[in-house]
Amino acid sequence: MDVTAMTKKELMELIELNRDEPSSELLNEAASVRDKVYGRHIFVRGLIEFTNHCKNNCLYCGIRSANTKVHRYRLTKDEIMSCVKEGTSLGFSTFVLQGGEDLYYSDDVLADIIYSIKEYAPGCAVTLSVGERSYESYKRLKSAGADRYLLRHETASEDHYNMLHPSSMSFRNRIKCLYDLKNLGYQVGAGFMVGSPYQTSANLADDLLFLKELEPHMVGIGPFISQADTPFRGEPDGTLESTLTMLALVRLMLPRTLLPATTALGTIDSHGREKGFDAGANVVMPNLSPSDRRKDYALYDNKLCTGAESAEKINDLKTIIENAGYIMDMGRGDSLVNSEQ
Repeated sequence: MDVTAMTKKELMELIELNRDEPSSELLNEAASVRDKVYGRHIFVRGLIEFTNHCKNNCLYCGIRSANTKVHRYRLTKDEIMSCVKEGTSLGFSTFVLQGGEDLYYSDDVLADIIYSIKEYAPGCAVTLSVGERSYESYKRLKSAGADRYLLRHETASEDHYNMLHPSSMSFRNRIKCLYDLKNLGYQVGAGFMVGSPYQTSANLADDLLFLKELEPHMVGIGPFISQADTPFRGEPDGTLESTLTMLALVRLMLPRTLLPATTALGTIDSHGREKGFDAGANVVMPNLSPSDRRKDYALYDNKLCTGAESAEKINDLKTIIENAGYIMDMGRGDSLVNSEQ
């Protein structure tokens, strides 16, 4: 099926048709497209959740600024470098620095950390996931050595965006940031939650059409999972089936993008990651954060943090990947978007 040529109405119909049970035809075609571009490789990144302070108050997020029940923390540069050194010893070639929008980490502070990581591991890739910043800030961090930037757009509908975020946040600024990052030469990641409150099939179709236009190098998709200390406590979680459907459709829409099988997917189903691979996903991000901090980075409830999603259990992850019929790849695993390969 040529998803790239479909209208919004056609995409909505396809989403509805596969919402409760993605067809084997859809999943197999997505996996086949992934195999043609990337082979059976599953690329592994080391995730460092270095701060759970955040100035924003997103309605769905467990580390929102209004949540007084969170045990807040910040990792020092030395603690971050310890994570990098451990990851390097385990064979990691990509490090993902993820945190809330924490004003403590100025351009100077972040640039120094990035530079030090690159100095210690010159061949590695550094990915940032620290939210909305100015063009000048993104430029400074790129100059310091950052290679990639993850910034989920969350939804391509401004009305839906406003239902998920406080009035202090701007949908248009979020989109502007993504294009700023692309213009600066980052490998850019966008993405969204599946099953978030008020989400419709029309919203999901808009997401696909936006991604087609943006053509990001990575797309992070996971199910919405409620968090007990947010306004969306008690809202129904996104489902495995609808998430697999959207993974497959993104793979068909963007054959060369990198597509993670997220921790959230593994949280709602014990074999969620493997099922994600079979829907066209090809990235996993085991956690390199200090073990005593992982539970504090609680974006949603019941997050996995001790099993094969933790970096120290890398051999367990390798077994899972190989038993599912794939090859664990610890290399940089650069996106082939805009590549001639």
